[in-house]
Amino acid sequence: MSRASHWSFTQDDADNISRILMNFLQETNSRSALLVDRSGQLVTTVGEQPQFDATAFATLAAADFSANDQLAKLIGETDFTTLFHQGERDSMYVADVARRLILVVLFDQRTTLGLVRLRLKAAVNDLNAVFTRPQEPQPADFGASHLLAGAEDDIDRLFS
Repeated sequence: MSRASHWSFTQDDADNISRILMNFLQETNSRSALLVDRSGQLVTTVGEQPQFDATAFATLAAADFSANDQLAKLIGETDFTTLFHQGERDSMYVADVARRLILVVLFDQRTTLGLVRLRLKAAVNDLNAVFTRPQEPQPADFGASHLLAGAEDDIDRLFS
């Protein structure tokens, strides 16, 4: 079952997302933050540019998170909201955002897992607020009918 749904965000939302992620990276001294949708599409990257194919990475991160959701169900959990992968030099922390996106944080020995975990919770809460607030209708949603209403008024004036 896919949790993906159609969603969009405004330029203000994009600016807020970048600000939240940049603040998080500065507070934790982490290297990069990648925001990925549940289908594996890369939404944005903030911080140091990864030295790998970020598009392929996004696809694999989404598949990893999805596989872990299934593992959670097998042991009686609804899901795992965070995952941690530790390497010799580099590590990654992965978190659910608004049940629509996955935040992947890449960090190394310049920071600690504890600090990343502590600050990540606040960053995820801030991101959740961006993605769960009611969306205001965009002019494009009713643009054609609005345009026709204006045209009808002009036509009425012509024939009056």
